[in-house]
Amino acid sequence: MSLTPVDIDRLAHLARLGLRPDEQTRLCSQLNDFFGIVEKMRAVDTTGIVPLAHPLDVMGEVALRLREDVVSEPNQREANQRSAPAVESGLFLVPKVIE
Repeated sequence: MSLTPVDIDRLAHLARLGLRPDEQTRLCSQLNDFFGIVEKMRAVDTTGIVPLAHPLDVMGEVALRLREDVVSEPNQREANQRSAPAVESGLFLVPKVIE
């Protein structure tokens, strides 16, 4: 698949982008390079290869090093809500926007 400057112009219009001619030329080249990479990947024979759910599945069981889930900062709700125009029961009050 190869894009033409007309395709780039249409895409720019749909995306509401104002592109200069030099930007259109550069974008056309970059997108065509990208599509070239995709075509090379499609050309690879993957018959009989089972997709991995996760890249580490190929390594077997891997123990993840997770940190302990502990509170590391003090509760600063009151300090954070001091500048709020309206607070009730620890919640920010905002104007009703939906009826």
